[in-house]
Amino acid sequence: MLHAMIMAGGGGTRFWPRSRDRRPKQFLSFAGDRTLLQETVDRISAQVPPERTWVLTGDAYVADSAAQLPELPASHVIGEPARRDTAACVGLGAAIIAKDDPDATIIVMPADHVIEPVAEFHRAVHAAEQLANENPTSLLTFGIPPTFPSTGYGYIELAGGAGTRQGVQASKVAAFVEKPDDATAERYVVGGRHLWNAGIFVWKPAAVLGELRANKPTLHDTVQRIAAAWGTPDFDRVFRAEYAAAEKVSIDYAVMQDAGKAGKVLVLHAPYQWDDVGSWLALERRNPQDAARNTVQGLHVGVETGGCVIVSDAGHLVGTLGVTDLIIIQNGDATLVASKDREGEVKKLVDAIRARGLERYL
Repeated sequence: MLHAMIMAGGGGTRFWPRSRDRRPKQFLSFAGDRTLLQETVDRISAQVPPERTWVLTGDAYVADSAAQLPELPASHVIGEPARRDTAACVGLGAAIIAKDDPDATIIVMPADHVIEPVAEFHRAVHAAEQLANENPTSLLTFGIPPTFPSTGYGYIELAGGAGTRQGVQASKVAAFVEKPDDATAERYVVGGRHLWNAGIFVWKPAAVLGELRANKPTLHDTVQRIAAAWGTPDFDRVFRAEYAAAEKVSIDYAVMQDAGKAGKVLVLHAPYQWDDVGSWLALERRNPQDAARNTVQGLHVGVETGGCVIVSDAGHLVGTLGVTDLIIIQNGDATLVASKDREGEVKKLVDAIRARGLERYL
């Protein structure tokens, strides 16, 4: 059976000041009334019922997650006692799911993506589930056909065709490639042999845990000990002690890169539109602009202002004069002003604010 595992533990620092430590971006709404976390669960709900849906989040966000997703069993919202990146999170989810359903197929999804249309996503998930059942020792991922030479995404290099399922093309993976420079990204788009790495995975628990055991045996043993305590009175104690000592490493570095080189990864060419909502420029991609190319959410009066992204609280006026290509975000007690070509570096500013002892603004 298909299970859904949603990773909702990120801090969303590039969306500061709207995304804060106490309420990161997955708990925010950027269009409509549903938050990114709720939209992620909504998207998979037609294929995976609540009793097979799992959310792994930070310990501090369990209450928010449960409140936003009352249809999920309370035990399926698991709070990580420490941030240990995605390998520990993914491994733990696979180990816990395998306890109840060893032959499960798991789709792993970040909680902060926008995917449209939903019907095409469903078709791709159906294809991935079929491919995983046919290739139970393989790791599957979704690749996004690039629409522009992005330097902000990782890429997947293709090795050859692997047929189609449900009309969705599949390929073998040659390698996972780090975020490229401008010239390399341009070459990837023109060459047609690379896809964006969406960070959405489909696999059998035994497949991903086997790769984790081969590449990161200590981490594998850690998540297995935690999973063994699942449902027992000792779970919280074991979870906190073991997780605190776990290696902090991403699933890409821990498993996917080596598995890709070894020919153990298949990628489906996503038939849907995808945005990882990774920074404030996502609003520019997803919303109309005014005559001066400004993307505005809030009350704004501009004179000789063009190409800006401007967001403010209700009732707060932002006035601009003689500026271009800026990101101007007002939220509560903090305001961000940044050049659009530096939007990927907001984390540097967040780190500087923290270093100044101004955590109350984060």
